[in-house]
Order: sequence, then structure tokens, then C-alpha cells
Amino acid sequence: MTTTARTSPTRVDAKTIRWGILGTGSIAQAFAHGLEQSQTGRLVAVGSRSQATADRFTQQMGLSSVTAHASYEALLADPAVDAVYIATPHPMHARWAILAAEAGKHILCEKPLALNHGQAMAMVEAAVRHRVFFMEAFMYRCHPQTARLVELIQQGVIGQVRMIEGSFGFQAGFDPNSRVYNNDLAGGGILDVGCYPVSMARLIAGAAAGQPFANPLSVTGAGHLGSTGVDEWAAATLRFPGDITAQVATAVAVPLENVVRIFGSKGWILVPNPWTHGRREGGVFRILVHRQGQNQPEEVKIECGVTAYAMEIDAAGRAIAAGQLQASPPAMTPEDSLGNMQALDAWRQAIGLTYEQEKPHRQLLPFHGRPLAKRPNAPITTGTIAGVSKPIARLVMGVDNQLTISHGAAIFDEYFEQGGNAFDTAYLYHGGRTEQTLGWWVKNRGVREQVVIIGKGAHTPHCDPDSVTKQLLISLERLQTDYVDIYLLHRDNPDIPVGEFIDVLNEHHRAGRIGVFGGSNWSIERFEEANAYAQGKGLVGMSVLSNNFSLARMIEPVWPGCVASSDPDSRAWHKRTQTPLLPWSSQARGFFTDRAGPEKRDDAELVRCWYSPDNFERRKRAVELAQQKGVLPINIALAYVLAQPFPTFALIGPRTLAELRTSLPALSVSLTEREVKWLNLEE
Repeated sequence: MTTTARTSPTRVDAKTIRWGILGTGSIAQAFAHGLEQSQTGRLVAVGSRSQATADRFTQQMGLSSVTAHASYEALLADPAVDAVYIATPHPMHARWAILAAEAGKHILCEKPLALNHGQAMAMVEAAVRHRVFFMEAFMYRCHPQTARLVELIQQGVIGQVRMIEGSFGFQAGFDPNSRVYNNDLAGGGILDVGCYPVSMARLIAGAAAGQPFANPLSVTGAGHLGSTGVDEWAAATLRFPGDITAQVATAVAVPLENVVRIFGSKGWILVPNPWTHGRREGGVFRILVHRQGQNQPEEVKIECGVTAYAMEIDAAGRAIAAGQLQASPPAMTPEDSLGNMQALDAWRQAIGLTYEQEKPHRQLLPFHGRPLAKRPNAPITTGTIAGVSKPIARLVMGVDNQLTISHGAAIFDEYFEQGGNAFDTAYLYHGGRTEQTLGWWVKNRGVREQVVIIGKGAHTPHCDPDSVTKQLLISLERLQTDYVDIYLLHRDNPDIPVGEFIDVLNEHHRAGRIGVFGGSNWSIERFEEANAYAQGKGLVGMSVLSNNFSLARMIEPVWPGCVASSDPDSRAWHKRTQTPLLPWSSQARGFFTDRAGPEKRDDAELVRCWYSPDNFERRKRAVELAQQKGVLPINIALAYVLAQPFPTFALIGPRTLAELRTSLPALSVSLTEREVKWLNLEE
């Protein structure tokens, strides 16, 4: 049985999109041919790294009316260009996508989007900040064959999806200097073509759940790293919600089958040519549906009269003409691309593959290629703490989740450029990996005297004076610095006389290893006892506390030994003494986002620590006030922390640049004393 669907491009009545191609390799040539069939765009310029190569490209392609620029910068400065197709090798994608966004150009970036999730976040964030269209150029995602495949899954023609298989690999003759075998150029299969089956698996798992895509719950893998340090062949297993499992494979040294199979409860689907269909010309394309109980498969035919590149160009062109900042699925949205990069990172981690460019000593500049600098009108404000010579950002970056320099650099660079300069870390976090990430970033950016480092040590069960010294010295080595500006005891140990802690802290203060110091998760009573001891001995006392403080009351400690300062007595003490507070979980760990609600109980920690009638009333009031002020409820919650009548420097722990972006509007919210009391149910 055969069914046929015919697809014709939709003509855009709005102005034609004027394209520039950044790069002049073979993929750029294919894109230029696609523009010849496009209904929405035309090629007006190309940019290369020299005038000679730019001229050669236009001459070979017969593009006499196209401007040939001798540099990528000149292409981005061309006012005749509306949108750019980034056709460089993928190690160059991040820089040129960010610069294109800054130039106000819409962006179609060849796959893979970047080397890693950190770079991809910076690219997407630049597009969001400058309000330009952004799409990763997976042309198979823009082809009607893929759209029809998604329809078949959503229609349940094979029942519930159980397993997905996909492969994309080829056998390239070994040449250590070629791009595909060069580690310094991010060669190997996973990024070059393994990105295809991963993106397909995520697409199908999403379609099975009625979503545009799904991100895997786990990624495991195995592979072979060759003599040049790239993956010559590799496989991975992805586990998705709904117990859907995907097995994907890639290679640059092994010819693979290069098909997709989807197995369901009532049959299976074969896509014989999922990746390169329509690359050079249009035609008729097939999907084979094997229904349970039928001897012969149903052949679903899809006719398309233009190349996949033309379809991709028009998917972008229609969105740009309509004023949209992303194309419609199954084309890759920015969120889809970010999820794909995370999965690819996990696959590479599983086989131990790190590219030379990703190593800490190589990452000397932000991804945009310029020295790090605070932006004009950066929103993050600063305050002061007695004894600290530098101004301190009111929003403090929590350094507890940045396990690679690429991820850390993406977060830290953006935070710094937004005006932030304070970083809170600890000996305990991830076995020291986050301290190392911060240390490399500070060294590479040359900003040690511009930033405030808040270190912590002596966490239970190693909460004693000897551990303070041992852990501090290790932390300084990891951080590649001689001192931390603020040092906090991560926990208290009431079994040890408080004077012993004050003595050892003064020892390191005199040696210049720590500046001011204090306690994290210390009670006010022990804090006062410590300072009474210091005063009696003529020593320096504790200056700061770092306890939990948020609009939501912590019902149960997030971790054993946690102390909160949100109660009326603690707030009154801070107001009277003006002791600075560095609140952790200042946004109540997501309680004021859509993750929380009386009916939402998937997050056990959120339920245990924050769910209570009074907190839900606070949340309701934050939502109401947020609507009035045109911000998010989480911004109201953070503004509450910053509006206290005593010094507060709120710790935030964004995992992504989007989380950082959505936190910053809190700085523009001014709460009156009455609003503060009303939010906290005091009025």
C-alpha cells in the first residue's frame, strides 16, 4: 500500500530576505544553490578570510551580482545583509554567531551548533539579547519527510513508541591533518554526524509525548578514540521519559547503515534515507510503516520539488518575514538545540572525549573573542562590607554546578558583563571541580583584583580547626590565588569551643589568606559567642553570616545542619546590628516558578522544604505583585530579599544563561516597606 503527500514551498509575500554567507567551503556552495530555489531569500553577499577566496567563490558559483567581502567582519557590517548563514567549521561557530547577533543579523548556523552546551548557551543568549532570529541548520528537520514522520508517530500508527535506532557514519580515509581526524578542530563522528541521530531520537521521543522534542533522562555510551584523539566510532543509549530507549551510532572510520528505525507496541517504521534526502535535488522520498499483522509494509511517499537546503532557507525566511525569532518545529528551535548539545556533551563525556580547544588553558577569552568587560548600563548593583576593599555585587554567583570551564565561562562571562563580581564557592562542592573551574576562569580573564571570592570550608563531618587549615590551603591551590576575600565556615560544630575556630581564622587572616570571615549555617547565638571571645582576646571577630533567607519560609532544612534567618527575631537582629547577610537559596530553589504549585509534587525536595499554606499564600501574593509590576514572581521574591533594612547580598545559582537572564529583572523592582510586609504576610 502506498500513500503520497506532495509539498510545495509557501511563497512569502513580505520582503525578500537578503542573505550573506559567512564562509566559502563546500557547505556554503550547497547553501548558495539552495538559495536559487528559495521562495523567500536571495544571496547578496559572501564573506571569507581573504579577498582572493571570496572572489573565487563568487566566480566559481557564477555570482557576479553578489558582493565578495574579504573578511567576516565586513560581511557582518554590510547593511544590505538581513541574515547570515554561518558555514565555517564548527569550532568557529560560537564567535561568529555572537558577533552576527551583535550586528543585528538574523542567524542560520550550520550544525553542530557549537562545540558544547556552554558555547551554545552564549550563542542563544546573544540572539535573545539582540532580538534576532536564530536557528541551527539541520536541513532534515525542515524537510516534509520529517514532518510526515512526526505526524505518523503522533497518529499512533505503530502504537506507543518503545525503542528508536538511528545511525550516521562513514569511512573517511585516515589523514591526521584532515578536519574529521583533527582533535584541535573538534573532529570525530559525534559532533560531525552523530548530532543527527541524537536530534532525531529527541524529536521522536518528543512526538510520542505530544511535545516538539524530549531531552533524555540519561546518556551512556562507548566508543573508540583513535591515535589523533577523536572518536572514530561510537554508540550511545539514551533513556527518555515514558521508558523510551534510543540507541544511536556514529563513525568517521566505519561505514554505517545510516537509517532510522522506530519500534512501537503495534509495529515499526523504517526511514531508509533520513539525513541527506533532497540534499542535491528534490524528488520522491519514502517512509516504510510495518504494521503488526500485515505482511507488506505501507509505503508513505513524500514528493518535494526543491532541495532540502531550499526548504531550510524558506523555513527560516518565513519566520524572519513574520517577525518570529525562531522557526516552527520540527525545525530546530533554540531550546531544542540546547538540549541536543547537552546530550552530545554527555555522550562525549561517556567515552572520555575532550577537545583541545575545551581545555582550561586554551580558553583565554570569552566566546565573542574580546577581552572581558562590564557592559554599559549593566544592571547588577553593588554594596559594601566593612573590611572588603572592593564593591560587592548584590547578586552573588553561586559556583556549585559549573563542572567544565566551557560551562563556567559562559555563565561567569555573562554575569561579569552584566555587572557581577562576587563568586561563592566551597571546598565541598563536586570534589573541588567547581573551585577549579572558577580558578581557571579568574586566571584566564585576568580579573582577580576585580572580583570578590567567597570561600567556604569545614563542612560536617570535617568541621574542626585542623580541617579549616587543610581545606583552605587546598581551596587556594584549586582557585589559583593567594587569598579569598571572604571566608565562611560552612557549618558549625557546637562540640568544639567557639574560640578554637576564631583562633584559626585569625591565624589565616594575619597571614593574608583570608579577608573578612564569618559563618554559613551558624546560629546568631554562636555568632555572638564567637565575637565575644574575639573581643575579649583582642582578635578579629566574625563579620558576615550566610544562612538561608527567602520570601518562602524553609519548612524543613534542605540539608542537615542548615540554618535559616527568615524568622522575625533573626530579621530584627540583622536590622539592629546591620550584620551583612549572604542568603543562600534566596529564590527558594524554584518555589516561585512554574515548577511549584499545590498540585505539582514531582520535586520531592521542593515539597518537603517549601510546601505549606503560608508559603503558598506568599507565592500567591508574589504572583499578584509581579503582574502589577510586569515581572516574574521569582523577581518579586528576589527583590524581597534585596529590600531588607539590613545589608543583603543574595546568592543565586543559575544552571543556564536563561536562568541568569530571568533573575536580573529583580534588580529593577523597587518594593516599598509596606509591600515587603504584605508579601511576608505581616499586613
